Amino acid sequence: MSLTEATRSPKILSHVANFVLHHRKAVMVFWLVIFVAGGGAAGKISSRLSFDFSLPGQPGYVTGQQVLKLYGNGGGNIPSILVVTAPAKKQILSEEPMVAGALAAVTKANPDVRVIDFATTRDKRFLTNDGRSTYALIYTPPVTSLAADKNATDALAVIQHELPGYDVAVTGVEQLASGGSSSGPGVLFETMIGGLGALAVLSFVFASFLALVPLLVAAVSILSAFLVLLGLTYLTTVSFIVQFLVALVGLGVGIDYSLLLVTRWREERAHGMDNESAVKAAVETAGHAVLLSGLTVAIGLIALIVIPVPSLRSTGFGGMLIPLISILVVLTLLPAILGGIGPRVDWPRIRHEDHASKVWSTWARGVTKNRWLATGGAIAILVLCIVPVFGLKIGQTSASAFSKVGPAHDAYQTLITGGVPSGVLTPIEVLTKQDVATSVIAKLRKVPGVATAFVSTSPGSVRGGDVDIFAIPAVETVNNVTLAPVNSVKQLVAHEPGVVGVTGIGAIQEDYSHAVFDHFPLMFAIIAVLTFLLLSRAFRSIVLAAKAVILNLVSMAATFGLLTWFWQEGHGSSAVFSIPATGAITFWLPVLIFAFLFGLSMDYEVFILSRVREEYDRTGDTRGAVVEGLGRTGRLVTSAALILFLAFASLASAPDTDIKVLATGLGAGILLDATIVRALLVPALVALFGKWNWWYPRWFARLTFSEARKTE
Repeated sequence: MSLTEATRSPKILSHVANFVLHHRKAVMVFWLVIFVAGGGAAGKISSRLSFDFSLPGQPGYVTGQQVLKLYGNGGGNIPSILVVTAPAKKQILSEEPMVAGALAAVTKANPDVRVIDFATTRDKRFLTNDGRSTYALIYTPPVTSLAADKNATDALAVIQHELPGYDVAVTGVEQLASGGSSSGPGVLFETMIGGLGALAVLSFVFASFLALVPLLVAAVSILSAFLVLLGLTYLTTVSFIVQFLVALVGLGVGIDYSLLLVTRWREERAHGMDNESAVKAAVETAGHAVLLSGLTVAIGLIALIVIPVPSLRSTGFGGMLIPLISILVVLTLLPAILGGIGPRVDWPRIRHEDHASKVWSTWARGVTKNRWLATGGAIAILVLCIVPVFGLKIGQTSASAFSKVGPAHDAYQTLITGGVPSGVLTPIEVLTKQDVATSVIAKLRKVPGVATAFVSTSPGSVRGGDVDIFAIPAVETVNNVTLAPVNSVKQLVAHEPGVVGVTGIGAIQEDYSHAVFDHFPLMFAIIAVLTFLLLSRAFRSIVLAAKAVILNLVSMAATFGLLTWFWQEGHGSSAVFSIPATGAITFWLPVLIFAFLFGLSMDYEVFILSRVREEYDRTGDTRGAVVEGLGRTGRLVTSAALILFLAFASLASAPDTDIKVLATGLGAGILLDATIVRALLVPALVALFGKWNWWYPRWFARLTFSEARKTE
């Protein structure tokens, strides 16, 4: 009994193929309606996505919500910083009434904004050493879109109007991260760029007009996912990040799965099958691999629900739509197309699929013949990639890694060269009862790593007997190495009477780390166990399933090592993106990269081993199965990986540094996995394990509700 026959019981995929071929027009009309409706949904989805960064139950977040309730701003939201520089030969102190009046005009123009400056605190750390510049912390209500904070730009306009002849600019973490601009290519443009790159790859793979078909299938998958996503927003909150992932991951996954099915269809036709029989055979064989691949991606994403962070949970739910909908479209719409116009579109058929790729077959023979050398070489490369991960820092991108040009950068440099501590970018907020504020400030100023502490005396600064104290760290608190001042402040006030709590971006980072990484082992356990059970049943092999999970972990570690080396340590980020070392990987990125990459990289394992298992069932020769399996899937896997890489490369064109890190992490991980791991280490290990690859005892088969072969 073949792999396909053993795993498709009760021949569901065969029934799907028969149904689609007998109702081709109805199937295509159905997806056309969904496609049009999805186009309408895509235009509405942005306004319904959430910018919820809540961390329920975490102390810094809870305190931040109290501050936000009292003042309508602040509370862990990073402030913008207005920098005012007096004209030549003038000093801020001599012009102080005019400057103070201008800054006061900001709150008059917009009562939702809170301004903390020299006039409201009398703290001389608000002045640069030369006395020509000052700054103000501008706290605005939480942002609800990707657009630049209009409140900050409005405040800038007010100051420019009130202080003609002064040099005025806005800086801060957000402004530095985007280079002072929120403009970017946008989701649609990024998807189009990725699509053009994919078309180039597909044209090479198929060498016919058939290259257009996977793009069509991917487009239907993406818009269908947007339609379902729009409906999901009426049931729960969905993070804004999902729209990028649906578009770009959907593009790659939809094309990858189509590529697998279409390649098998061409192969069966090349072997003499009529068109309908070839479609059925492709759905029953390659369709099984598509189904298995999609489920592994979905498992990686749905496991995010165990993380008590609403934005990540919604990303898991929303992201899960990508592989599941792609499966539906590829197993229904694609067979309908191939069963009808497929042969006519497959023209001029310069490339044929009647034989396995000579290049990849030769490669596979070399790997299996020199399996010890191949295994050692692959492991050595992966170890080199993994080594930097031991220096990984979790936190936030440092200011030094942000844009080196633009008004935001110039304003920040004015402060730094003027002796203002870089910690001004990440103030610590301590919510305190008014009657103990003075004593708390005195103690905060003595905390190691705290440059100064103050409280605003402006009208309305006291709310319900509470007051918001600000402590400025000597250095920006952006990662697990520089958070010491935040921890010291928290320890100091832990038992201080009258102190409600501590918040600010540093405290929020710690909250996030606790919420995510304390639950990460559970998330990983769920992914590993479910993936192992799914693959062991599909491959009918404990060894192959365990190897797949272990190699995925190795691949993940190598990917994070490359991220650490490239971004955190800056070996290449400056040359490629003109961004120096970030100093840390932003705290929300690792878990998101892991969830997506675990499933996506497993796709290639499934593509290769499904065919290897099929060939072994046919011949009983392990090494021969590796040669034929890799010969049939090698070009497909590398092409699929290149398509996904191009999709992520287009995402890396976004102006935000964190999005660049996310995109390069996913892209580098895909390429590393498809080349060193799947094309080299996997076939070498299968050749090494020999008959042990197919160990599948009856007791385990019963546990997974499957059957073991009599010969195993």
